[in-house]
Amino acid sequence: MGIEKDDPNYDAAKKEMKARQTEFAKTLASYADVYVNDAFGTAHRRHASTAVIADFFDKDHKMLGLLMEKEVTAIDNVMKNAQHPFIIGGSKVSSKLSVIKNLLDKVDNLIIGGGMGYTFIKAQGGHIGDSLHEDDLMPEALNVIAAAKEKGVNLSLSVATVAGDSFSNDANRQTVDIYNIPDGWEGMDASEASLANWKKIILDSKTILWNGPVGVFEFENFAHGTGEIAKYVAEATQNGAYSLVGGGDSVAAVNKFGLADQVSYVSTGGGAMLEAIEGKTLPGVAAILGE
Repeated sequence: MGIEKDDPNYDAAKKEMKARQTEFAKTLASYADVYVNDAFGTAHRRHASTAVIADFFDKDHKMLGLLMEKEVTAIDNVMKNAQHPFIIGGSKVSSKLSVIKNLLDKVDNLIIGGGMGYTFIKAQGGHIGDSLHEDDLMPEALNVIAAAKEKGVNLSLSVATVAGDSFSNDANRQTVDIYNIPDGWEGMDASEASLANWKKIILDSKTILWNGPVGVFEFENFAHGTGEIAKYVAEATQNGAYSLVGGGDSVAAVNKFGLADQVSYVSTGGGAMLEAIEGKTLPGVAAILGE
């Protein structure tokens, strides 16, 4: 069992754990002449084998692997060299809030779809039925809306949703106004009206960051919206846009619809990619590049 932060021995235990980790990393390093880190999916964690070990190699004997190098370049293309980028939401505001705030200074268009969109709708007084949402983050959602307006960012939410009367593939379906979802029904997929708005934004974009589906795409009857988004991103890429797709669900989506080879880059690290986009330094990368 791990020790809790409120335990009086927490600091001492943490210090001892760090010492053991360093010693273990030193032992690992003693078996090699060169250290290569190619695990981007763990780059946001300072573990013995992913970051600490690099301290025992000089700059000429440690390097990023080919995959890591591609991941870092892909994120830099979006965050440092972007031309008119945007992001698409996912299921929970709590997992993306810091990312959204950081992106507001970099994007022209911000699309928030999928489950996280209902928190924004309810925060504005909408009736969302039984849709997924986070009441405690409604004030933050309003802050994001206000900040987007202040910064001149086009924040695009759903205008209507395909709702189901249960969370299942066989649920009854109806398309309803996003602000008037009936009790007993929940938003399950993006509507044609929402997709029409988003298609224009995506096809007009030169840099695209996609993280998160716009519906419960695991259910065939509610996979249409996410499939269309994947097609739009692929089409924009074919027209010259740079597209970065990251996060487990988004990667699964482009693979499901056979479009993974039609976007610029598919990231292997959801958590690591999000932290990098949030503006955080990734320990696994910093340990090699000295950032």
